[in-house]
Amino acid sequence: MSGPSHREKCCASSSGDGHPYDLIVLGGGSAGFAAAIQAHELGKTALMVNAGTIGGTCVNVGCVPSKTLIRAAEALHRGGHHAFAGIRGEAAPVDFEAVIRQKDELVSQLRKAKYVDVLDAYDRVSLVEGRARLESPRAVRVNGVAYEGSRLLIATGSRPRMPDIPGLAGSDPLDSTSAFALTRFPESMIVLGGRYIALEIAQMFARFGTKVTVLQRSRRILPTEDTDLTAALTGYLREEGLCIETGVRLRDVRRGKDGVVIRALVGDAEREFSAERILCATGRRANIEDLGLEEKGVRLSDQGEIWVDEHLQTSQPGIFAAGDVIGEPAFVYTAAYEGRLAAANALGSESKKRDYRALPWVIFCDPQVAGVGLNEQEAARSGIEVDVATLDLKNVPRALAARDTRGFIKLIRRKGSDELIGARILAQEGGEQIMEAALAIRHGIGVSDLASAFHPYLTQAEGIKLCAQTFGKDVAKLSCCSA
Repeated sequence: MSGPSHREKCCASSSGDGHPYDLIVLGGGSAGFAAAIQAHELGKTALMVNAGTIGGTCVNVGCVPSKTLIRAAEALHRGGHHAFAGIRGEAAPVDFEAVIRQKDELVSQLRKAKYVDVLDAYDRVSLVEGRARLESPRAVRVNGVAYEGSRLLIATGSRPRMPDIPGLAGSDPLDSTSAFALTRFPESMIVLGGRYIALEIAQMFARFGTKVTVLQRSRRILPTEDTDLTAALTGYLREEGLCIETGVRLRDVRRGKDGVVIRALVGDAEREFSAERILCATGRRANIEDLGLEEKGVRLSDQGEIWVDEHLQTSQPGIFAAGDVIGEPAFVYTAAYEGRLAAANALGSESKKRDYRALPWVIFCDPQVAGVGLNEQEAARSGIEVDVATLDLKNVPRALAARDTRGFIKLIRRKGSDELIGARILAQEGGEQIMEAALAIRHGIGVSDLASAFHPYLTQAEGIKLCAQTFGKDVAKLSCCSA
């Protein structure tokens, strides 16, 4: 059987003849690449074993395709929906196949530029294609060939999880992967789930012209967030025509005359929902099948993910794990961070803990939801008393000029202090604003510093300054740019 690819040239003696690599990485996505590159930068050799399309979830079937399709749907939506006087526009019919072709071109370009071609710069990194199985805590077998490594790192990612609902499997359900491969948008769709993937996809398809119903088990969408945020977002989505049902207990699924029918309890009432297609966005599951983990003493969590300690080492010394395979936070940028950290801990003289004290995140619906640090309910559960400043976007000049005042900015500080411990933004480009709050939390920049710092007028970022000022002033009574 074939060994490592052409990139093996510096390491050919390591491919199965008893001379181990310093690090064997299982997985060719964000975490795997970051780990292999980190090993190279430490002067070590690494073997990356990849099964499936190189690049992993984000570039192929996750972040990249979803965000470009979301922007396409937004462009269509804004053609017929704006608040400017004297301008008429309309949303023209969609050539959905052309939209998908353009998405596929972008995916192919980025996969080549950021993954396939990247390895040429790292001559201590080898790549072998195939499925790996642990032979021991220091060896794996791929395509019938054994490879030895001083350390192992598992970064095999995750895939969409299908809920166990009677009749669902026979209804040809979509998930976030198959949905982005459709060449026409359905007339109607039921989306199961009410968290970030579900909401992004639901609004996207609704803007392309699909009649969308969201069924959420919890009493509200985004149940881990504060009620003011979830209530506002629910209202905006409903204004666009999405049907959002919460507190839904699914009973079963059956084929109907024109698609599928879901029987469910909503409160105490039994109801039926019908649509052409069902899309499941109810979570993800780790890719751990046939790796031989438990046989080699690698512990799994109750959710079927690989358990790791604060240093990203598994229960088996010398075996590390990173990325989606260890569970949340399941972001491409945290996967890359974990891959680098795990490789450094595995190969270096010092070991560092992962640190997510100031982790920013974004939900790419419209308006966007962005956050960092604690929200109000999380602070309360932690016994932290807080002061909260909330600024409606009608008080932000940029939002007024853009004729889009949907949403608000919320800053949360430790009570009676200047310490920022959390922020939430609901705004058209909230994701572009959240980093200022993240840096403030990470580096101890106080709320008063945000309030006094220069912010260019008529930028969304100015909203952070105005919200920080709200702790001590009524900004509605200030002139433009007043300190």
